[in-house]
Amino acid sequence: MTDKSKLTVGIVGMGLIGGSLAKAAKLNTQHTVLGMDLDPSVVLKARLLEAIDDELTVTGLKKCDLVLIAIHPQATLDFLRDNAAKFNPRGMVIDCCGIKREVCSLGEALAKEHGFTFIGGHPMAGKERSGFEHSARTLFNRASMILVPPYGTALDRIGEAKQFFMDLGFGGVKLTTPEEHDRMIAYTSHLAHVLSSAFVKSEAARNHRGFSAGSFRDMTRVATLHAGMWTELFMANRDNLANEVDNLIFHLGEYRDALKNGDRDTLYKLLDAGTKLKAEIDKL
Repeated sequence: MTDKSKLTVGIVGMGLIGGSLAKAAKLNTQHTVLGMDLDPSVVLKARLLEAIDDELTVTGLKKCDLVLIAIHPQATLDFLRDNAAKFNPRGMVIDCCGIKREVCSLGEALAKEHGFTFIGGHPMAGKERSGFEHSARTLFNRASMILVPPYGTALDRIGEAKQFFMDLGFGGVKLTTPEEHDRMIAYTSHLAHVLSSAFVKSEAARNHRGFSAGSFRDMTRVATLHAGMWTELFMANRDNLANEVDNLIFHLGEYRDALKNGDRDTLYKLLDAGTKLKAEIDKL
């Protein structure tokens, strides 16, 4: 990434995240954007819609100043292993996976071996629908971009990565470690998807028409998910996620016990404590 004004950016995976990154780059920068996908029709559609300038090939990885990998976790690991020797040794590679420990460990090791710069990444934006057809050039507007640079990464390289994502419309960049990322994401993202998936399994859900409003929509929105990808994410982060599920079960048990025992005072205290905590969190 030597010429900051115009880069050749390769995007691996033209689904919701990759497609949105491509569209945002084309809208907000002068970069040349190349796209790769397992489905040739997706690449063709992206070219027709001018979301990319051209197709990205494996041999074309050497020409890229920046490669963004926006595919499922296992596919990301496989792509890194298979193509590490093909990346531009002066370039940068950033993944977009929702888990970081395993991906960053491999990416860092391969970068040391082959000379390129690897930084873990996670754009904190999305939709309940996947695929290029749901991608949007404004998906990342004011969103947070998490970057996980290996220890010792040159500050100017981190600065270049931060500037790239800010140019795309992100509202801010958060720097963290793989361990802290996975611990926090288990709560802020993974647990919410587990809870939503479990919530819709009530028999009452089948009869919600006419009885539901915003709270039902909010609780069920992310139950629509790609089961394969989220299984990969959950299993890769199962230690942190299991802890969060245990914590949720404990607190739900407090509400259940108060209800079964007809304990109005305890129920009030539980609800009031949650309201006060939410107010505190909103001030952070």
